[in-house]
Amino acid sequence: MVQNEVTLAFSGASGAIYGWKLLEKLVAAKRKVSIVMSPAGAMVFKDEVDKDLPGSTIRMTEYIVKKLDVASEFIKVYGKDDWYSPLASGSGAPSQMVVCPCSAGCLSAIALGASNNLLERAADVVLKERGQLILLLREMPLSSIHLQHMLSLSQMGTVIMPASPGFYLNPKKIEDLVDFVVARILDQLHITHDLTPKWGVELSKV
Repeated sequence: MVQNEVTLAFSGASGAIYGWKLLEKLVAAKRKVSIVMSPAGAMVFKDEVDKDLPGSTIRMTEYIVKKLDVASEFIKVYGKDDWYSPLASGSGAPSQMVVCPCSAGCLSAIALGASNNLLERAADVVLKERGQLILLLREMPLSSIHLQHMLSLSQMGTVIMPASPGFYLNPKKIEDLVDFVVARILDQLHITHDLTPKWGVELSKV
């Protein structure tokens, strides 16, 4: 699997703002990012991030590159049926993947190894190749089905991260809550950031 690259997937769950902020920070950290967005994910993206993404993957790549003011080599968008994508094979897929946000349906499909589209297949590849898979679950309340799938994936090594911002840093705006969650994801990816202070010495200065 490819090191120092990250697959970022957007499912149809609410919380696209988390994924966009994570994308900004991954690019800032000089990580190449392969993006997969489900059709429902694109709809949520338009509603919540107020960005109307172009339909084709080529134009979407160009759009994101321009918005983030980054070299084109750092961003590549793949369609849900792009089975020739490197993400579909252990020989070319990044070793780290984050589904942000992750719907309960997406969680279920990944847990069952459905691989009905590239998002699900990419997650399946990361699991089978023993890479790092992080799912930012955005669902409440949770049914027993959700909990069973979460436990199953956790036992396979998946990191399950419900979108649960903390309040001990006294957030003043929505961006503060988003930063808290994205900071925890970056910590899991071992990427340095300045979104929130570290617990201990840095926190005492807040």
